[in-house]
Amino acid sequence: MGELFNGVWGEDRPAAKDGEFRRSGTAFHNWITPDGAPGPTGDGGFAAESGRYHLYVSYACPWAHRTLIFRALKGLEDHIGISVVHPDGLGEGWTFAADFDGATGDRLYGSRFMRDIYVKADPAISGRVTVPVLWDKKRETIVSNESSEIIRMFNSAFDKITGNTEDFWPTRLRDEIEAANLRIYDGFNNGVYRAGFARSQGAYDRAVNEVFETLDWAEERLTNQPYLAGDVVTEADWRFFPTLARFDLVYHTHFKCNRKRIVDYPSLWRYARGLYQWPGVAETVRFDHIARHYYYSHQSVNPHRIVPIGPENHWLDPV
Repeated sequence: MGELFNGVWGEDRPAAKDGEFRRSGTAFHNWITPDGAPGPTGDGGFAAESGRYHLYVSYACPWAHRTLIFRALKGLEDHIGISVVHPDGLGEGWTFAADFDGATGDRLYGSRFMRDIYVKADPAISGRVTVPVLWDKKRETIVSNESSEIIRMFNSAFDKITGNTEDFWPTRLRDEIEAANLRIYDGFNNGVYRAGFARSQGAYDRAVNEVFETLDWAEERLTNQPYLAGDVVTEADWRFFPTLARFDLVYHTHFKCNRKRIVDYPSLWRYARGLYQWPGVAETVRFDHIARHYYYSHQSVNPHRIVPIGPENHWLDPV
């Protein structure tokens, strides 16, 4: 996709010599808080206000998908607007072309590229241009581009504005949530990418085995309890779900994670359908964007850019 070097767009850095895929870090770590006090990292001054913030997302990206889910779960649609990039991620990176159903263009500034938003926040920025991006319209800067932090802001910062006090990170379950998050991120959320973008057999073997070890662990856990952290749905489940939703459609084939499909795991498949059918969640899932992005954008994996027909969709089957 390319990346920014001192505010100038250029080619990606060379791949690691051992063939391992390594995810780049995120650059912006400010927090929206109820009163604008500083959060765990970054600067203060980002108070929760209706209409002040804007979310840049891709329907294809699982990390952005997390934030769309929390925006829906917490009733933030009328308070935080969104702009949706085009699903194709080619040489120019994420673009605001609007010639694909659901792509909106940049609703704030009419920008051509997602990188324009990064450079607007920091003209000398270096690094990858990723989504999601949470933008502050008042200060005209990026609050955060780290999905795990954005969903925690959405979980509680706007509660007094929306009146929605549902808590997906309850104090009593935080140890369980954090343990599940760590296991699923390493072995599954990022594991499918490590398998799909591996450039050596050894790197692929290590990653794909971790993917299915994690799925086997989750299947056993969900056979004995309804959700990852116990008896209630939590942040851990919503971090797990976007990768589950993409697995049979793209990761199983495109990323060569083909030992099993999610539909082959009875408890996991029931659980995944239940999350999909949760009020507001299905509307955040765009399978057309997902298939188009992965199969069309990753030329090194799929050089002819043929988008396959995909499996039949049974997400609305009874749980």
